[in-house]
Amino acid sequence: VAFLGHIVSAEWITMDPAKVEAITKWPRPTSVTEVRGFQIYSDASKKGLGCVLMQHGKVIAYSSRQLKPYEVNYPTHDLELAAVVFALKIWRHYLYGESCDIFIDRKSLKYIFTQRELNMRQRR
Repeated sequence: VAFLGHIVSAEWITMDPAKVEAITKWPRPTSVTEVRGFQIYSDASKKGLGCVLMQHGKVIAYSSRQLKPYEVNYPTHDLELAAVVFALKIWRHYLYGESCDIFIDRKSLKYIFTQRELNMRQRR
C-alpha cells in the first residue's frame, strides 16, 4: 500500500521508488545564481510559533506549533527568538552547510547581538 511517500506491507516499510527517482533526477546547478540559499520567515504570537522555508521564491515547507504552557509567559522578543530556533531545528537537514536568510517582523531581535547580557533562555 502506498502511504505518504512510502510503500507499506505486512513485513516491511520502504520509500516509494518513484519519489526517490524524482529527487535523484533533479538537475544539478550550473551557475552561482542557481545555487541560492534558503529563506526562513518566522513569526510568533501569544498562541503559537510559525515559520516558512523558501528557496528561489517558492515555498518548500511550512511548520507551526502551539506554545508550551511555560512559553505562554515569555516576552515577545523571546517568543520571536523561539520561532527562529524552532525553524532552524526542524529544517536542519535542509540547512546544514547552506546559507540562509532569516526574516522576522520584530525589531527587538535586531538588538540581541548588542545587549550586554543575555538571559539563560537567550543564550541557549
